[in-house]
Amino acid sequence: MSSTPVQITLEITPRQRFDIIDVTERVQEEFGDILQRYAKAVYCSLHTTAGYLEQSLSARLLHSRNHVDPFIRAFRNLFPPDANYRHDQLELRTELSEEQRKVEPKNADSHLIFISSGLRNCVTYKNKPDQPVYFIDLDGVNGESARRRKTSILAYNEEREVHRVRIPVGMSGHQVDSINLKDPRIGFMEELNTYLDRFGVDKGKIDISLPVDEKNAGLTVNEYETLLMRYDLIEVLRNPLRFAAMQGKHMLLDPRAIPSKTLNYAKYDLVHVFNELMDAFRVSSSVVEKILAKFIAVPAERFLRMKKGVSLLVSNEDNGKSRIVQGTYQSPILVQWQPTENQTRHIDVVITKFD
Repeated sequence: MSSTPVQITLEITPRQRFDIIDVTERVQEEFGDILQRYAKAVYCSLHTTAGYLEQSLSARLLHSRNHVDPFIRAFRNLFPPDANYRHDQLELRTELSEEQRKVEPKNADSHLIFISSGLRNCVTYKNKPDQPVYFIDLDGVNGESARRRKTSILAYNEEREVHRVRIPVGMSGHQVDSINLKDPRIGFMEELNTYLDRFGVDKGKIDISLPVDEKNAGLTVNEYETLLMRYDLIEVLRNPLRFAAMQGKHMLLDPRAIPSKTLNYAKYDLVHVFNELMDAFRVSSSVVEKILAKFIAVPAERFLRMKKGVSLLVSNEDNGKSRIVQGTYQSPILVQWQPTENQTRHIDVVITKFD
């Protein structure tokens, strides 16, 4: 069994706006059995509206399109297209030129689905030849044109931790806030690159996570666009059903049909959304009411699958220099929905080298 890590890149052309592509099938077609010599593989999406499910979640969905599809569709119902997202009001996007506004996709719904459903930019799978790994694209077609997607796959057999550190990050006093960890004024990414050089990490990964005592906060990798992060995401954290209600496609006609304790949510077809999620996980209808009742009593972050940690791929594949592999618009983002006492949060960083 080879011990030298191998990296390949796939180009993917989605067939429709929401598409589920079996990457292992594509690898077999283009590269043969190249991955089967390795115990594990890191799958890395270079896009903010297309990514992967963690292997454990995919297993709960039976690694099946028939279960992955309704799972994602439940979040697509929460965030329908054209629901008055600030991100999609292109006339407000001062960073765009007039020419860019003509072609810029209105895809706030895809960003919010990615963040809320727990899709990941970077996941590690134990290699199983007969098990699919799905690249899930939420915004694969813009108008009449299919978008060109890229995903990197780094397979390896052995890994070792080379460094562990806790880094403080300053937060504002606002109740709901998001911090772009790629912002050079923070220095977070620069510090990570310093460690890569110091420990000679040619190929590996960086896991960044919130300590267990960091409450009411999460991490994601996405586009840090001001209107998306400062308005749309904040609205979701305050009320995860806001945009579904604005679209009006899932309103209940008879609010009296739901128990009185859920009247605050009577105008949303919350039951429909939950039924889709429960169908995806093969949960019986007798359990749905219990889960629904619990959801009504808990805040948004319990329903939204925002993660306490994310991973970043490290590679020297392009020019021989170790770097964090990221797409043009990808940034690690720290989000909080309750302020901290001293306006500081901490992030644990673990750097792993593939040998």
